[in-house]
Amino acid sequence: MAVFEAVIQFFRKNKIMGVEQMRFMSRDKQFYKTLLTLTCTIALQNIVVNAVGLADNVMLGGYSEAALSGVSLANQIQFVLQMVVLGLGEGLIIIGSQYWGKRETLPIKKIINTGLVFAVITALLFFVVVFSFPRWAMSLFTGDEAVIEQGAIYLKIVCFSYLFFCVTNTLLNGLKAVETVKVGLLISIVALVVNVCLNYCLIFGRFGFPRMGTAGAAVATLVSRIVETLIVVTYCVWFDKKLRYKLRELLMLDRTLVHDYIRVGTPVVLSNAMWGVAMGIQSSILGHLGGPIIAANAIASNIFGVISVAAYGCSGASSVVIGKTIGSGASMDKIKEYVRSMQIIFLCIGALSGTALFVARDAIIALFSVSGQTLVLARQFATVLSVTLMGTSYQVACLTGIVRGGGDTKFVLYNDFIFMWCIVLPLSAMAAYWWNWPPAAVFICLKCDQVLKCFVAVFKLNSYNWVRNLTR
Repeated sequence: MAVFEAVIQFFRKNKIMGVEQMRFMSRDKQFYKTLLTLTCTIALQNIVVNAVGLADNVMLGGYSEAALSGVSLANQIQFVLQMVVLGLGEGLIIIGSQYWGKRETLPIKKIINTGLVFAVITALLFFVVVFSFPRWAMSLFTGDEAVIEQGAIYLKIVCFSYLFFCVTNTLLNGLKAVETVKVGLLISIVALVVNVCLNYCLIFGRFGFPRMGTAGAAVATLVSRIVETLIVVTYCVWFDKKLRYKLRELLMLDRTLVHDYIRVGTPVVLSNAMWGVAMGIQSSILGHLGGPIIAANAIASNIFGVISVAAYGCSGASSVVIGKTIGSGASMDKIKEYVRSMQIIFLCIGALSGTALFVARDAIIALFSVSGQTLVLARQFATVLSVTLMGTSYQVACLTGIVRGGGDTKFVLYNDFIFMWCIVLPLSAMAAYWWNWPPAAVFICLKCDQVLKCFVAVFKLNSYNWVRNLTR
């Protein structure tokens, strides 16, 4: 508590966040209830989603290290797709949550339909490329033939899941815009059970199923994606009480709202797509350093994914809360009160998450059946992530949560471009290929932006020039 008091006194002395005029933390119980409910539900959903990936990698690591590395790199393509779809979904949430603040549901349904059109087009494009050229896609990340072979086997099957993935996530983001998040958690739990059970049966050939190895993991993912889509469509049409979707309304579009969606969502999609491509390049940089490094990165990333759920859950929740607040016509004083409160919450989550990752890393790494060198590298990478997670928790929630949710979608695009493409990737490439730094040092270069962006986030967020009412 003494630390937080010192921070607050510093803010007051330097007139940061306007705390010299108003109380630092909000006393609005409904604000905390909404933020906590959304954060916990989204975080639990993210835990389940990341647990699926963790279970996949643990089983594949027990099958073969080449399979683990191959599927890990193949999933970088899924990650690029995921980032594009996430961008489409965030554009939907940004506009939809503001209309939800006005309790207007018809525009929200039309915006969801627009997002579905773009999501389906994106899924089909990814499917055609990956299905037609799986080995070429894998060769972008590594030159190891054994890893390429395993990744190509996985991609040839899993690419059929892209369409289901895009439809499911677009509909879930539409529901999130109206503060309906529990169905997403239910879907993730069902997907976890289906995926893990089928993985165990199909990778190793248990209970009379064929021993399919990497192909079995792909089939399990495809089946779980189909199940997810069936559940969310059923919920939207027959059980949802807020939007009350009808099947005939799926074709309902509005030219004006399409224009608004493109204007607001394009910077978000570009930013996320650029980020997804950059993550692929980062994996390529590590991938060309050797097989154990690929596997170590996969393990560390899985641990990070499980531990960082609170940070990303709070980011998603803050976007909905701030969008709804602006859309409802709240005063600027109320918006500032909420933003100050959320920043303290972000800092606390960062400190707790970073500490948890540092403490839990050895226990989770011990679950993997991989070589000693891979385990050592995974521990080093996880240690780096335990530090950068503190920065991630603050800057991601501030920039992609509040600033984007408040209507300024271009700033994050410019900020990510400068940090990723002008600092992180050139520095990391030189460290890996020119200076021949050890893998842990290269990894630090790849993740340094997560801390550096915090300085930008403080000044941008507390300028309040990002507040935009996007409703008509």
